[in-house]
Amino acid sequence: MNENITALYKKSFIEAVILANKELYTYINTNLSSKDYEYTNTTGFGGDNSLKIDLIAENIFIKYLKDFGNIYSEECGLLSTNKEFTIVIDPLDGSNNFYSNLPYYGTSVALQKDEITIAGFVTNLVSALVIYRAFDEEIKQISLFDLKEKEFKEVNKTKISIFERAYKYPFLCEKLYDNNIKFRSLGAVALSLCDAKNYDFVLYCGNIRNFDIAAALYINKDFYIYKTDESLLISKNKDKFNLIKEFIKEE
Repeated sequence: MNENITALYKKSFIEAVILANKELYTYINTNLSSKDYEYTNTTGFGGDNSLKIDLIAENIFIKYLKDFGNIYSEECGLLSTNKEFTIVIDPLDGSNNFYSNLPYYGTSVALQKDEITIAGFVTNLVSALVIYRAFDEEIKQISLFDLKEKEFKEVNKTKISIFERAYKYPFLCEKLYDNNIKFRSLGAVALSLCDAKNYDFVLYCGNIRNFDIAAALYINKDFYIYKTDESLLISKNKDKFNLIKEFIKEE
């Protein structure tokens, strides 16, 4: 599939995603006002009450990416231009964290062709790092400070796992506790899934939305992945993966 995409398109798309994140990062750190924390009392396509910052972020991504394909965003839904590519966007992953000044939020962008993801970008807007895999290349990390590639810091032995929306699944929480598995629920699904390399596993249960998972799944496509209609498990640890998968099946 990637053979038919021009080198110019690939290069330009990667640059556009990074520049969109750079502009959003700059806005948050230099132009943010109290009004940006206000709810608009409008329900976005994803079903949540949109903050003003959600719409600001979405408009930034639309500005940079609309020429590359159809836009499918958590806030506005599908903006179709009848192009062969579709760009799936969560313009502010972890909106509730942002609203509460909890420093764990970011963005997620996935490029798809024929509903197959061919590039994924997840950005942590606190650490200013973009992690991406594009067009079957290796995973890369870019700093929004200087737009230069950075080396990954390897976590050789992790001590925790991530269970997003754990509060809704007491049975699974009890199973993890009984097996002495420490976990956290951080509140920004795309960020947590993307960072699966740092943890024993990342588990996400509930309403599985493409905005939340498309980019991270592509980035970590070499890991062990188990997906159902209501759960997604990613792990680099085969034994832990098999154990948690059995817990999910018992739920």
